[in-house]
Amino acid sequence: MEITRNGSQPSLKAPTEHFTGIVRIDPLFQTSEPARTGGAYVTFEPCSRSDWHTHPLGQTLIVTSGYGLVQRWGGPIEEIRAGDVVLAAPGEKHWHGASPTTAMTHIAIQESLDGKNVDWLEKVIDEQYNAWLSGKNSQG
Repeated sequence: MEITRNGSQPSLKAPTEHFTGIVRIDPLFQTSEPARTGGAYVTFEPCSRSDWHTHPLGQTLIVTSGYGLVQRWGGPIEEIRAGDVVLAAPGEKHWHGASPTTAMTHIAIQESLDGKNVDWLEKVIDEQYNAWLSGKNSQG
């Protein structure tokens, strides 16, 4: 058994090559072989988001606070709030982040396959992100 004490791992600024805006990653755990699961708290400031990406074995997001957005390739942008759980299937292209006005924190859990847990793709451009706001405004 291993206990990792709160505050024993430093917070990290998410790399700008894979995220837009201000995003903080607080590592939670990374298992050792033969296990392959890792997890982190990820906090997105308003308007911040990940790039489009996939996970070879999928990803589970547990929203712990705030109000965010998530989208799978070809689908609508969906709202997520504290208590929601998002399951991205293996290889499913998606992005996630905060709403335009509210920060969002989630626990991200994913497994590694051959040492890799994510494949980063293109940026979510402002027009894609703002499409949610346009759709929301047109709904009245």
